[in-house]
Amino acid sequence: MTEPGARLRALRKAHAAEMRGRADAISVRVEDHLEVIHELIENRGEARVGAIAEHLAVSRPTVTRMLQRMAADGWVEYERYRPVILTENGRLHSEWMRHRHTVLVRFLMMLGLPAERAHLETEGIEHHLHADTVQRIERLVDEYREDKTIRTDSERDRGE
Repeated sequence: MTEPGARLRALRKAHAAEMRGRADAISVRVEDHLEVIHELIENRGEARVGAIAEHLAVSRPTVTRMLQRMAADGWVEYERYRPVILTENGRLHSEWMRHRHTVLVRFLMMLGLPAERAHLETEGIEHHLHADTVQRIERLVDEYREDKTIRTDSERDRGE
């Protein structure tokens, strides 16, 4: 059993660390926009305000305001009535986010979750993990793939 108040102290410490990290962190909304822009460019050859709004289920004015902010922060190049262009920083971060997503989906599937659920749950947690945490999860997943003596819950359920 844990000592009284230990959970509250842990929560306070985690919240304080999160607040300190927010100054350097990219907001979830910026990352969501970067993700959609990257996918649209890759799949359609361009990303326009209307398509971004549709995929994020927000209004065009909301996307326009965010793109203006992202342009000021150096993530995208944005001009009215033109396709959005990722800057080098925007492209690199988008590629890292895709890698992070893949690592987390692989991890959740390793735990036995079906692919669709693993993708959905990854969307809920990926923005909150430090790069070092993702790197450690990736090492764990890679070690699991190499060491077939470790069995996941789903493998145990199937009798493997």
